[in-house]
Amino acid sequence: MNARSSPDLSHAAPHALPHAAPVVLDGTPLSIEDVARIARATLSSPVPLVLAPAARDEVARCRTVVRTALESGDAIYGLNTGFGSLSRVRIPHERACELQRNIIRSHAAGVGEPLPREVSRALMVVLAASLARGKSGIRVQTLERIIDLINAHVDPAIPSRGSVGASGDLAPLAHAALVLLGEGECWHNGKIEPAAWVTKSYGFQPLDLEEKEGLALLNGTHLMCATGALLCHDFRNAFDAAIAAAAMAIDAAKATDSFLDPRIHEARRQPGQIEVATRLRGLLSGSAILPSHAENDPRVQDPYSLRAMPQVLGAALDAFRYVEGTVARELGAVTDNPLVFAGETAGAGDIVSGGNFHGMPLAIALDLLAIACSHVAGISERRTFWVVSGFDHFVGLKPYLATDPGVDSGLMIPQYAAAACVNEIATLSNPASVTNIPTSAGIEDYNSMGATSALKATRCVSLMRSVVAIELLVMAEALESHRPLKSGAGVEQAHAIVRSQVKKLDRDRAPSPDIRALEVLIASGAFSAS
Repeated sequence: MNARSSPDLSHAAPHALPHAAPVVLDGTPLSIEDVARIARATLSSPVPLVLAPAARDEVARCRTVVRTALESGDAIYGLNTGFGSLSRVRIPHERACELQRNIIRSHAAGVGEPLPREVSRALMVVLAASLARGKSGIRVQTLERIIDLINAHVDPAIPSRGSVGASGDLAPLAHAALVLLGEGECWHNGKIEPAAWVTKSYGFQPLDLEEKEGLALLNGTHLMCATGALLCHDFRNAFDAAIAAAAMAIDAAKATDSFLDPRIHEARRQPGQIEVATRLRGLLSGSAILPSHAENDPRVQDPYSLRAMPQVLGAALDAFRYVEGTVARELGAVTDNPLVFAGETAGAGDIVSGGNFHGMPLAIALDLLAIACSHVAGISERRTFWVVSGFDHFVGLKPYLATDPGVDSGLMIPQYAAAACVNEIATLSNPASVTNIPTSAGIEDYNSMGATSALKATRCVSLMRSVVAIELLVMAEALESHRPLKSGAGVEQAHAIVRSQVKKLDRDRAPSPDIRALEVLIASGAFSAS
């Protein structure tokens, strides 16, 4: 069967979410949380996907428009013509199934390591939701087969490279659609196996696709959108942890909190900045460390990595809100081509070609998300550097927070790891969407490269999570140096979350397992309430 193991690409991937409430496809937008719930569900903790009766009726009504159009004998792109630069070639009805099957087979040209299984599941969910909005012209039974595969956890194995982010995510979606034909590969028991025997063992017979269906399965931004939804979910958890780490850093470094004065931030008028300052004040409220050095402190100002946290993290938050809004809108979109608009009477309507498959809205947003990651991680690493360096002896911290500096190296090298992560994020933050390479003999002459943006952003969010985990490790240890003084209730709660998985440093030990444990905590959303 030529089974092969797949590499684990989901660095510190969040655990499956425990909720079991079904997600209903009724034509309304999916939520980011719903996509994450289904994508990260397991057979032992399933999240059912259900097609609403009204959506089923709308899909059937839309399909009637397609049948009526075919009976007219007119040339209609995607129904009885070739695709892309071959759109002038007419296809007779008797070869329609062959055409739909061939477009899927020929477009399954992806390369590289497979996408994580959760991304494949998310892609299928976003595809099903788009089709359920009744503007793609497919049959109800085709949509129901997709839903059945998702619920059975028969998930396609999809090579990660091959989409240029326009004309839809063609290659990745083709690999997903192959499973409907009983072809290609899918995940099974943690490995990648031939879909032919896996689908048969689950009782799924190969589908014979009809006019428009192959194109409807391939034309869409579903890989970019699905990845964006998971990234928004994960960035939010990591950003909450970054705020907690930043608040811990203020007291760990015995910094002042005067820069959090709300008047400063109201004068700047940037919403993210105002929110970050407010959250930091709340986490530090009641701190006994802040007043302990209020007098006779020779420092006039703290470094930018502390003093300008609201401005830097606030800008990243504002950028993320734009990304999140773009993804949320796309989760309610139909990105097929052509689109089918049913009229008032049965069979009446219009089939209109356009460019909703173009991924530029998502490409720019995902490029921006990588940039936001670079600044959240970058300023985090600077705070880590500041605290472990130990050059400000007034703070009362030993170099590298080592128990016996010289004999012990303490947390010296975690800062190196953070610096390496920040450097990689900076490299990946170069936008993919600014470079265009034409395809399909030039008729597709301006592509978004949004799938590349999605892949880069995925790595950036993962690396950002690692950098924030390192800061949490360092700041939790630094706070121990100020005992018996305690910080604010919010900071102490974050400290307790760290200590639930990582014990205090007594002598040198390998930091990597501790960092890994904190990555998992961050990914699970453990710091969201702190």
